[in-house]
Amino acid sequence: MENQLIQRIAAQLNIQFFQVENTIRLLDEGATVPFISRYRKEMTGSLDEVQIGDIKDEKARLEELVKRKETILKTIEEQEQLTPDLKARIEQCFDATELEDIYLPYKPKRRTKASMAREKGLEPLAKIIMKQQERDPENRAYAFVKGEVESAEDALAGARDIIAEWVNENEKARSIVRQAFDRGAMVRSKLVKGKEGEGEKYRDYFDWEEPLKRCPSHRLLAMRRGENEGILRLTITPDEEQVLERLHRFFVRAESACGDQVKLAVKDGYKRLLSSAIETEFAQAAKLKADQDAIQVFAENLKQLLLAAPLGQKRVLAIDPGYRTGCKLVCLDEQGNLLHNETIYPHKPQEQVKQAARKVSSLVSAYQIEAVAIGNGTASRETEHFIKKLRYDRDIKVFVVSEDGASVYSASKVAREEFPSYDVTVRGAISIGRRLMDPLAELVKIDPKSIGVGQYQHDVDQKLLKTSLDTVVESAVNRVGVNVNTASKHLLTYISGLGPQLAQNLVDYRKENGSFNSRKELLKVSRMGAKAYEQAAGFLRITDADNPLDNSAVHPESYHVVEQMAKDLKCSVKDLMISESLRKQLVLQKYQTETIGLPTLQDIQNELAKPGRDPRKNIQVFEFAPGIFKIEDLQEGMVLPGIVTNITKFGAFVDVGVKQDGLVHISQLANRFISDPNEVVCLHEHVKVKVTEVDIARKRIQLSLKEVEQD
Repeated sequence: MENQLIQRIAAQLNIQFFQVENTIRLLDEGATVPFISRYRKEMTGSLDEVQIGDIKDEKARLEELVKRKETILKTIEEQEQLTPDLKARIEQCFDATELEDIYLPYKPKRRTKASMAREKGLEPLAKIIMKQQERDPENRAYAFVKGEVESAEDALAGARDIIAEWVNENEKARSIVRQAFDRGAMVRSKLVKGKEGEGEKYRDYFDWEEPLKRCPSHRLLAMRRGENEGILRLTITPDEEQVLERLHRFFVRAESACGDQVKLAVKDGYKRLLSSAIETEFAQAAKLKADQDAIQVFAENLKQLLLAAPLGQKRVLAIDPGYRTGCKLVCLDEQGNLLHNETIYPHKPQEQVKQAARKVSSLVSAYQIEAVAIGNGTASRETEHFIKKLRYDRDIKVFVVSEDGASVYSASKVAREEFPSYDVTVRGAISIGRRLMDPLAELVKIDPKSIGVGQYQHDVDQKLLKTSLDTVVESAVNRVGVNVNTASKHLLTYISGLGPQLAQNLVDYRKENGSFNSRKELLKVSRMGAKAYEQAAGFLRITDADNPLDNSAVHPESYHVVEQMAKDLKCSVKDLMISESLRKQLVLQKYQTETIGLPTLQDIQNELAKPGRDPRKNIQVFEFAPGIFKIEDLQEGMVLPGIVTNITKFGAFVDVGVKQDGLVHISQLANRFISDPNEVVCLHEHVKVKVTEVDIARKRIQLSLKEVEQD
């Protein structure tokens, strides 16, 4: 990439030139963002994944701009209107909006009022009027009355159409209008006549207006959804009189008959062409910003969900609760393999409580169950209450697990491949149990949009959403790392350098040859070349490998460094990993080379202390308040335990165990001003909330964290 573009990216992102240059070189060589962030800190100056991702995105944006400039230059050149000055201006332009303004007069158009007027020979009259020196433009217009031009007024009208197009294509005029939109555009929402009943849920927006600048993303997306459903009509406009006054000051140079003609043309050009074009531009920009805000919230929630605390390799009894159809039970071993499944009916209408109790107790004993996972959907609280009342022959921990997306998984091709002999209810229960054991490994099998975090996921730009969420999943998987001998194909797909085909080849090799004994053995996998191995090896763990470094985040390219450290201390690599006193004797500077600096050496030292450590928190058991099962049980002033289920720009939703999440508005999250709910809460966090309002009719619960002491 040219130095000029690198300089632009560096300036735009406030990152040094060498950091951008080296990052782009690594990306061009096929390195992934997680790999660059973790193993190429010396080259990038320790840029994190977000900064590397920003460089990647900005590079792609500028490359698209360069392609667009090439197209524009070619088009103008074909028209034989490309002057050296115009060419230089286009080549030096790196603002997409400005570039399109420069191109607009040369852009091929469909037949317009102005083009029809030109065909009638009225452009010379338009130029005369625009100069504003002619005293009697009407009299001058008679000279153009011929052919299809039947009168002087026809001639003047055609000339004004041409001037209106000039106004629309004038860069300064577009800048004036943009400034007006930027400073004072109002977004207005009106009800489409006759849609009152159909659009009840949009009642707040039947007659709504506010400055576009202050309209939050969630409100704009709600109104846009209403518009798409034909309920609302949206407009974005500044004060028309003020805009026209500024345009008149720019275009009208004389208080004369010609000046009056120009005024008419300017007004027509603004109302018919310019205002709608800039309104579209601002609507698209506002939509993009709203999309980005919503996607950012979605991505942050997904990240927290993927990195939720795992129970680990325990034997689990998982329950997908229900009333009429019963509660589906599955018993899973430590690896999440299905051992047994059946259905119990402890709730109405069957109420086979004793039979269900005996069955659960016997399953816990027979399959040496260590924990119970209960889906948080229908009959969840009743099932939790039933399970906790039972007596077991061992200490059993009970967890309520989010079901969001489980039904999508259970009906998916992935689930059918895993469990072809079982129906969707069994697959759903298995998913619930596995989510408790390892949320990350299970959730990667589900389309992130179906996991149920964030808002308006169907209204935002789907390509942008997918790119962002895939990046989050990739980051989370590589941050945790995976056991190469137990990871599913779906989990391996997100490992740096692998992808679907290599992940499948790795699983196939494992089936044919048994467990991997070393990272070197990965090179025997079909199509696992040196580059893919370089990118993936550090994120793949082998728990019982001969070389203990194979179960760490130390990259194989750095093994020789650790071996030299052990040699210098006259011990084995294993001893170095076990003994803190040995590690304290290391002088890292001694092992610096041209390619290995202190950042990598410090990472190695940290990893030796906690090899393969899972960065996720330890799981905690949660209990809802006893006696609180439905919204009618709530009273204002109650302080209840709850679980944060969703985080938005305007607050957080909390499950207090009544089948309807309550909202803690952003103003009720803390006793201080906060701009982002993530400053205070995180997804699946256990909190205590005060009930401030209960609207049973609308099924709305208002909650507060203010002045509530947290554990």
